[in-house]
Parts: sequence; structure tokens; C-alpha cells
Amino acid sequence: MRDVRDALMVARNTEGKLVRRPLSPHLQVYRWPLSMAISILHRVTGVAISVGTLLMTWWLVAAAVSDNAFASAQWFMGSAVGLLLLFGWTLALFFHFFAGIRHLVWDAGFGFDPPDYNISGWAVVIATGVATVLVWIIGLVVW
Repeated sequence: MRDVRDALMVARNTEGKLVRRPLSPHLQVYRWPLSMAISILHRVTGVAISVGTLLMTWWLVAAAVSDNAFASAQWFMGSAVGLLLLFGWTLALFFHFFAGIRHLVWDAGFGFDPPDYNISGWAVVIATGVATVLVWIIGLVVW
């Protein structure tokens, strides 16, 4: 016996041929537009910045409390896990910054045409990568 849902999964493509389709968009079928992915990541990086700020606050408070507290905080920040967290925080900070500039441009009424918002989306991604790598190269050379 056929399931009722099977009837809902039948549709016609542009040539008129019968095809099976999913009941709802799925990750295997639906492709995220760049602007949607950037919008979601903008929110996620806002949360990541908050968590990273707690880590930086711990480092600053440890510096104010005692030499031993600062030494342990500094040791953690210099460890592989600490550097990875700092790199992620830097990446989130720059992404959120550049995506925020993109939103400010939109608020001014510019960049709503599909070619414009695709270009600005890729500009956010590229600027984030370049700025993060540049800051880390300078930071590691100075360190």
C-alpha cells in the first residue's frame, strides 16, 4: 500500500516530466545563498565575540590581581588551545566587523541588487581572511 506522503513528493519539472521531490528543503537539496550564510554567521560571531571577550577579561583581571595569576593566564593564552581560541576570536571579530559595515551600507540604501550583495558578501569573506592572517603574522613576528 502506498503512503499518502508519496503523492506529495511527486511533481513536474520544467520539461513536464514527473520527478520525486522532498517535502521540505534539506541540506542535500537546498543550497545556502551567500547572503543567508553571512547573515547567520554574523549572529554566530556576535556570540563568539562575547565568549572571547570573557577570555580576554580573565587575562586582564589576572594581570591586575597578581604575578602568579597573570603567569597562569599568559601560559594558557600561549598554549595551543589558547592560541586557537584567540585565532577564532580574531576571526569572529573581523567577520562581525566587516559584515556590520556591509549592513551599514545596506542601511544607507545601497547594495540590494543581486550582483551587489554577492560582491559585498565575498568582500566580507575575503577581507576577514586577509585581516585575520595579517594581524596574526604581525602579532607572531612581534611576539
